[in-house]
This record gives sequence, C-alpha cells and structure tokens, in this order.
Amino acid sequence: MQQDEEEEARSFLRRFLEEFPAAPEDGGPLPVSPLSRRVSRDELQGESLDLGLRLLAARGAPAAVGALLCQAAFTRLLQDDLSPFHCQQEVAEGEEPVVLLESDPVQRLFLDKLIDVAKAWHRRLPPLPACPLPRCSVHAIKNTRRKMEDKHVMLPEFNQLFGKQDGVPRAFYAVFDGHGGMDAASFGAAHLHVALSRQETLQSDPAAAFRDAFSQTDELFRAKAKRERLRSGSTAVAVLFQGQDLTVSWLGDSQALLVRGGLDVPLMEPHKPEREDEKQRIEDLGGCVTFMGCWRVNGTYAVSRAIGDFDQKPYVSSEADCATLRLQGDEDYLLLACDGFFDAVKPCEVPDLVLTALRPTPDPDGVGDAAAGPPDVATGAGVAQRLVAHAKAAGSSDNITVMLVFLKPPEQLLQSHGATAPPDSQDALQQ
Repeated sequence: MQQDEEEEARSFLRRFLEEFPAAPEDGGPLPVSPLSRRVSRDELQGESLDLGLRLLAARGAPAAVGALLCQAAFTRLLQDDLSPFHCQQEVAEGEEPVVLLESDPVQRLFLDKLIDVAKAWHRRLPPLPACPLPRCSVHAIKNTRRKMEDKHVMLPEFNQLFGKQDGVPRAFYAVFDGHGGMDAASFGAAHLHVALSRQETLQSDPAAAFRDAFSQTDELFRAKAKRERLRSGSTAVAVLFQGQDLTVSWLGDSQALLVRGGLDVPLMEPHKPEREDEKQRIEDLGGCVTFMGCWRVNGTYAVSRAIGDFDQKPYVSSEADCATLRLQGDEDYLLLACDGFFDAVKPCEVPDLVLTALRPTPDPDGVGDAAAGPPDVATGAGVAQRLVAHAKAAGSSDNITVMLVFLKPPEQLLQSHGATAPPDSQDALQQ
C-alpha cells in the first residue's frame, strides 16, 4: 500500500511539473484566482493555503501530498522579505495602520515556492506519513436561489497541512451557510481551521480552542469587512476529530448529526432567534425578536449567531457553542448540513434516508437516476447527492449542502442495519 501511495505521489508530481515548470510570469493570469485583492499578514496563511489546495486538488493531487506541499511552500514563503508587496492604504485618524499585501504578486511567489518544493520532491520523495482517509460524500447545489452562498471544508489531513507532529490524529470538516453575499462564508472556509490550528489549547481543551478560533475569525473578517465595505454573514458548523474525541462547534442553524447503531444522536441545538434562551439574550442586550415571515433579530436576520452581520452585533453573536464526546467505536457516520437540508428533513429521518441512498434503486429502463446518480456502496460516493435531491424534492428552495463522513465502511452499514429500507424512505428518494 505504501508503495502504491508513493507511486501515485510521483506520478502527480511529474504531471504537475509538466504543467508548471515555473511560476506564471508577472502580468499573466494566475491558474487559480486569489480570494482577495489585498490581505493582512494574519490572513496570508489562510489565503495561501486555500489557493494552493484548490490548485492541487483540481489537478488530482493525493490529499496528504497536497497538504504537505502547501505547508512546506508556505513555510518557505515566510522566510522571504514580503515588504515589496506592501500596499498603500488610507488610515482614519486615530487608527493603527495595518500592513496589507497585494495578493497577486505574493501568491505568485507562493506558487513559485510550491513549484520549488514539487521539484525537490520529484527528485527525492520524502517519507509520506500514513494518513488513512475516511470515506466521505459531499454535494452542494444552488437550488432555486440566485446565488450559491454555501461553502464547505473537508480536511482529513489537518496535521499535514499545519505541520503537527504530536502523534494525535486529527481531521476537520465544516459547512458554512452565507447570507447577504458569500464573502463571510468564503472567509470562514479559508480561515477558521487556520485559527483553530494556532490555538494552544487545541489538544487539552478543543472546545475552548474552537470558541477562540471562531472569535478570532470573526474579528479578522470584521477588519476585512470594514476596509472593503462588506455586509454579509454566515452560519457555520465545524467538527474536529482528535484522537478518540469528537468536538462540534457552531454558530447559527447549520447542523451536525451523529448516527450510531442506525440511530440519530443529537450533538447540538441550532441557534435560532425564537429559541427561548437566544430570545432572552437578545432582549437583555436591548434588541428584539419579531416575526416577519419567520422569526428575525431586530426585524433583519433569521439567525441569532453568525460570522459577520456586524450591523447587528452583539445581537447576532459570534460566540460559538461547543460540545465534545468520546467516540465509542460503534458510530456509523457524521452528517453536516446547512438549514437548506434540515428545513426539509428531520434529523430522525436521516438514518433511513442514508441507508436507502446506499442501495441501488430499481432502474427498469437502464437510464439511472439523473437527479441523484447511482450510489457506490464501497465508497459511499453519491449518497450526499441523493440526500440533496431528496431535500429539494421535499420542498427546500434554499442552497443545500450535505456532507457525510463515514466512520464505518458503507457496505458494513447495509449489512448491520438490514437489506431493506422502510417503504416511505425508499419512495421518497425515488420521487
């Protein structure tokens, strides 16, 4: 197996260097667009890693190799003098100046470092750490909305991306549901895991680490929103597998659901303005919760906690809730999804729907299910797509993102929980 992984890595490096023998020249387009025109030093790591991972994933890089390449390239980037990339900025009277970097030239330098590392590894491949990747299935659609404002992150190679070598296995997954634009969701997807990796309490108290990471991500976005006049917000749900522990942290109404032994296990309670404790918190701050088609904070946002939404802070809070539980080894899978899914699907319906989605459906015409596609029981691929199709058919008009992280082989789930699905769920997925 190790030999196969090394050969896959060498094959990728060869293809990559054939396409990129050198970094793109100044004036030419970058192969992947940076998220921002200008970045602060605090934002540089998240923006660079995001660009590198997108570039490498689009070219079929093995996940662990891509993470290690990006980590090594960014380490080299920080060793250079970045002052030539500083840009002029207007600073209001009484404010401290913030150093901003021009994204295009600094990311060209990052790509140059990435190519240098790839060349060195092509000549002599370093030992690749064992990184067994869980089977995952993810699917996202714009649905009937004008724009797609959801983002998601799948990072089973968390340790490799951040150079952590303490022997504790880690994996990070998150779903961000933007509103009022996609800036907040994109920012959270690029920076939350970076902020989490920097927390000193990551191993000893992951819940505290998550709370601080959310707070710091929100503050970073506040600075960006101010200088670029952005007004968007985003809910978020993120999980960290660390050793035998699972920590879930969230803002707003995106949700994580654990399934164990074929039964749903509640992990969290989403933040909604009508939730009694949230309503009380908002009113204690001098705000109000009113019904305008749905319950809204001060007549505006339909969520009570989020990244961004600075025109309604502190009523819309950026203080995340967290929960940690010890995994027992009998868990089936973890599902993360935005409210576009959970507004149409009850958590208790998920186990039957997933089992049904794993089974091949009758196809007398031999044309397959064009909306959802056939499942792959060995990998779990296609399951999220079928769940998204079900939520849409059940009436959801919102953006929908569904992510499943299988903690048991999908075929084992079918063997453990029976070969036939309840008629209602089978019919629902065929509609």
